[in-house]
Amino acid sequence: MPRRPPEDTDAERVLGSEDASLLDIVDNVLNKGVVLSGDITIGLAQIDLIYARLSVLLCAADRVLPNERQDFFERHSQRHAARLRRKAAESRAAEAHPRSRGRQ
Repeated sequence: MPRRPPEDTDAERVLGSEDASLLDIVDNVLNKGVVLSGDITIGLAQIDLIYARLSVLLCAADRVLPNERQDFFERHSQRHAARLRRKAAESRAAEAHPRSRGRQ
């Protein structure tokens, strides 16, 4: 009977079967994404007091929020314009009401 080649594991499908550096692995993980899940139970005297199920998604932000880059630039421009308006208003107020520089 002919032997069947072993099936790829999940890790091999995500990371690839070729030799890779740590940088290649991190890049691949961020591009494709990985979910880590775990359970934590805190107990005292064989009594479970706290149970928590944790799930963490590791991936590049542009994969989860593809339009965030555009939103970021819009928010930055709005904050910058508001800051300039505030500085202009402060300088106009200072010119209208000069402070005394001490008593004479």
